[in-house]
Amino acid sequence: MKVILRLLYQFHRWLGVALALFMLLWFLSGLVIMYSDNRTISRSEQLANAESLNRQNGLLSLDESWIRSAGQRTPLVSRTENADATVVEGHLVNLAGAPVWLAEDDKGSRYALSAEDGHLLEINAELAIDIASRWLTQSGRVSLDKTRYIDQAENAFVPRNYQALAPFHRIAVNDPAGTELLISSKTGEVVSENTRLARVMYLTGNWIHLLKPLDDLGLADIRKKVQLWLGLSATIASLTGLIIGWLRWRPGWRGHPTYSSGRKHPYRDIWNTWHFWSGLIGGTLALTWSFSGFIDTNPGQIFTPAELSRKDLLNYLGTETVPEKYQWQYGPIWHHEDRHDIVEVTWRRFQNEALIVTTTRDGRRSTYAINGEKPNFTASNLQAAVKRMVPGAEITEQVILNDYDSYYYPRHHQNTVDKPLPVLRVQLNDSAKTRFYIDPQDGKLLTKLDSSARLLRWFYSALHHWDFGWLYQRPVWDLWLLLGVGFGLVLSLTSVILGWKRIGMTFRFKKTKTRSTKSGDNSKLAT
Repeated sequence: MKVILRLLYQFHRWLGVALALFMLLWFLSGLVIMYSDNRTISRSEQLANAESLNRQNGLLSLDESWIRSAGQRTPLVSRTENADATVVEGHLVNLAGAPVWLAEDDKGSRYALSAEDGHLLEINAELAIDIASRWLTQSGRVSLDKTRYIDQAENAFVPRNYQALAPFHRIAVNDPAGTELLISSKTGEVVSENTRLARVMYLTGNWIHLLKPLDDLGLADIRKKVQLWLGLSATIASLTGLIIGWLRWRPGWRGHPTYSSGRKHPYRDIWNTWHFWSGLIGGTLALTWSFSGFIDTNPGQIFTPAELSRKDLLNYLGTETVPEKYQWQYGPIWHHEDRHDIVEVTWRRFQNEALIVTTTRDGRRSTYAINGEKPNFTASNLQAAVKRMVPGAEITEQVILNDYDSYYYPRHHQNTVDKPLPVLRVQLNDSAKTRFYIDPQDGKLLTKLDSSARLLRWFYSALHHWDFGWLYQRPVWDLWLLLGVGFGLVLSLTSVILGWKRIGMTFRFKKTKTRSTKSGDNSKLAT
């Protein structure tokens, strides 16, 4: 037993020496991430700063714009073998004062098409500056002459679902905060607005936390593997530390003996003492963060991410053809919205029906069939759409949620515009226990989760972000995480100090031993 304990202590000690600095950087960068601004524009921000749509006659339908732009689009799509692509969704917006269809085809490509003559827009530097100026003016912050073009960024810091909009124009705002905007060179959409402080916090937070410097060194292919092994090692280090802490803790309860002078632990120096208490009290949180960080790398691809593939979306929409007379027109919808500020009109297909969704600046939506009537999302239509994604499965539950549940919920920077309510939850009886969340107002498929993805939600997001139950309510969430990060910082900082001392003691001992041996050899020769 003593041999096992000694091996446990040695293993934890040297694993801690190797990982101490990494864990200190993780806790520091995690603290920064907690209060760094989101790098992308939320849906509510996008609508609030959008240009109002003018109710003008003579605009081209999405179909007409798509056909007229074919000559310009063909050279682009031929290179990616998407020449047979068809449009599945379009958004009529005002871009730099002109009506534009933002179209997406069934291959995932995005285009900006003029709703006046159908030509494919070139989002150049001049147009990007105009878009940025109008965006900022709409929010009442700056005048039109306070923007400056920086460059075009191919690999900007944006989530994966925005990469289809790359490359991006970087626009600087001449304000004290050093604000920059990222504008898609394909569609003209503003995808990011960040101050100088937000960019610094992102680089010192997410960039370090996710080991992004490896990408800059040309090691992007192995970064996930490095994260995996570091996460696993940190988990083992935290677990062995907790075991050692409990084994060495002598609280003296019920007359049991303590260490000399009534101490509850065997350590006399300040660094070991702080390390012991921070590990004993906060070690569980360090373990959950290490373990969930390891799980986030999806070792062995054992978890299914909660993502909608393009195949899922196309199966959900169906292969039915929309009747030609309704196929692309956006219909007589303006008279329904006389009192509201419309900033977007969306054309969307659902099975054999074309739908129009109008969206106002404050996020209110109205959905119409192409003839101007309210569409009927019947239970049978939605059930058929869901079953197309998982053939052979039957629906075991279909319920309208008027509040969020543990799997469909907003982040702290989101609201009901970004995560709409009510939502339709559909549960299937397939082997993966697949669950879908659908917006009942416009029939849009929001997310898909099987049992593996739901398990990942608890193993990663719940243990890493603590985004569940009353604990996710502010300021409870802030206090809980600040307390945990505080213990983690003390634990990792003392690990660095103790590890440095241990390295010094080890090599100094070996150096002294070597010198003594040499002196002994010389004495022997002299003799």
